Amino acid sequence: MPPRDRVLLVVLMLDAVVLAVVELLFLPLAFDGYLLPNLDGFPLPLMPVLAAVTTPWLVSSAGKLSPRLAVAAAPLLAWIVTIAWFGMFGPGGDLLLTADWRSLLLFAGGALPSAVVLGKVLATTLGPTT
Repeated sequence: MPPRDRVLLVVLMLDAVVLAVVELLFLPLAFDGYLLPNLDGFPLPLMPVLAAVTTPWLVSSAGKLSPRLAVAAAPLLAWIVTIAWFGMFGPGGDLLLTADWRSLLLFAGGALPSAVVLGKVLATTLGPTT
């Protein structure tokens, strides 16, 4: 892998880390009157949608650099490790991943579409088997 592609892979992994942190910090966003209008605390699950769009895009971009599993899966692994680490041991020891449906939706929204894209990258690498 050329040095330019290695630098780009590191940038993609850093993007995954930054996106995971932002998604965790804004996960409890709700219509509670503080930031958004007051609608009796109705949750706004915007971060799982952001994860479902950006994380597969990062995996696809890494797969274009190299079809190897370690390269293509690097942004997904960086995202998962960041979600797990920051979710359990957040800033100041706060627990950002709570046991509710939004945390599960965030993880599923980021990991499942990315795994599908990773499978597509690996399938096009291996080609048809006869």
